[in-house]
Amino acid sequence: MPARARTKFRYMALKLLLEHDKVEGIRYYDAYRKHGGYRSVEKAFKMTPDEIVEEVKKSGLRGRGGAGFPTGMKWSFLAKPEGVPRHLVCNADESEPGTFKDRYLMEFIPHLLIEGLIVSSFALGSNMTYIYIRGEYAWIVDILEQAIAEARNNGWLGKNILGTGFDCEIYVQRGAGAYICGEETALIESLEGKRGNPRIKPPFPAVQGLWMRPTVVNNVETLAAVVPIINMGGEEYAKIGVGRSTGTKLMSACGNINNPGVYEIDMTISVEEFIFSDEYCGGIPKGKRLKACIPGGSSVPILPANLLLKTAKGETRYMNYESLSDGGFATGSMMGSGGFEVLDEDQCVVRHTMSLARFYNHESCGQCSPCREGTGWMYKILKNIEYGKGKMSDIDLLWDIQRKIEGNTICPLGDAAAWPVAAAIRHFRDEFEWHVLNPDESQTRNYGLAHYADPVHVPAGA
Repeated sequence: MPARARTKFRYMALKLLLEHDKVEGIRYYDAYRKHGGYRSVEKAFKMTPDEIVEEVKKSGLRGRGGAGFPTGMKWSFLAKPEGVPRHLVCNADESEPGTFKDRYLMEFIPHLLIEGLIVSSFALGSNMTYIYIRGEYAWIVDILEQAIAEARNNGWLGKNILGTGFDCEIYVQRGAGAYICGEETALIESLEGKRGNPRIKPPFPAVQGLWMRPTVVNNVETLAAVVPIINMGGEEYAKIGVGRSTGTKLMSACGNINNPGVYEIDMTISVEEFIFSDEYCGGIPKGKRLKACIPGGSSVPILPANLLLKTAKGETRYMNYESLSDGGFATGSMMGSGGFEVLDEDQCVVRHTMSLARFYNHESCGQCSPCREGTGWMYKILKNIEYGKGKMSDIDLLWDIQRKIEGNTICPLGDAAAWPVAAAIRHFRDEFEWHVLNPDESQTRNYGLAHYADPVHVPAGA
């Protein structure tokens, strides 16, 4: 199969979140305000909280942290008992391997997040709002706290904001480097000063969250997206994208591509365009061929090239929630957190899967035995296969273990650990078998592209 020839693509450069990310000084208040910053707050304060929630519902905005749950619906679940404070928590614990778009937003356009937090806090009635940020983003804490101070000094935070009678303060809390704290209830536990173990649900955070008070937890990108929704209106926002994949989406592109980085897409472009167009990933270095891709962060199923660019039905696969999940996990994947990881023909799927298993084993909180024990066993077995010590029975054992983890844990980390292993075996079983049957050769070279890019046969009438 020859290297992919350069293809001309249409360019869709619509930007709602990253429109001004290259403007000099946009990190600071004066430049941000000059380019239209805090307009959504001014507009929101002329609306009722219920009207803001309704606009977010109309927009069709889905959570950008991985689950893709409708944000407006999540907001509407928030309990409002008389005399009980409510809280908004921003989940900035971006720890999914391959995902770094929230870091980019916070580092270069921090006021966009602060603006989104103020509007969302007003809509939800949160007078004390928190940003929980992963410990490894130590330098970004200073950037956020500076932006919060600038916002407060200019009257956007504090008591009686703009004479509305609404009080709001935003606090930044560092995490301690635990992936598990990306799960909303573990995050809440950590925010309360406890060990970051996920809670059993129900009760859900919307009823009993932070300090047993009604709480909404949203991702950084989700809260930033509230700004353009209020500025342009929910209905106009919903016109961008396709189907239930409305608005724009930030993608963290990495791996074997010419242009790694953060890109904003409108979810109407094809996967092929995203990988090979000069505006986005710019193709694969050194003329090598596409082997596989994880389209939504390390926890979503990996897809071989022939199921990535086309669905099992032979249709073009697009960069949106519905198209990426077309076929379910049998032949599809997920949008997830938007961590787009590309593997070329020289990469080893077994080694890659082993690295992920090691990560999930290390990050398991240990509360659930299927996850605590199962992730460790998957890592050990994958390590044996990768280093030429595996048996054919190990592959079926791996399949059995991941099946016993999925759906049997308190939080989704068990699923996140199981899905990459299941997908790797499902689509790349012959590569695993080759490692077992060729233990010596597997230590000196990789399996290669094999048939993973061959067109999928679509039965007539399918």
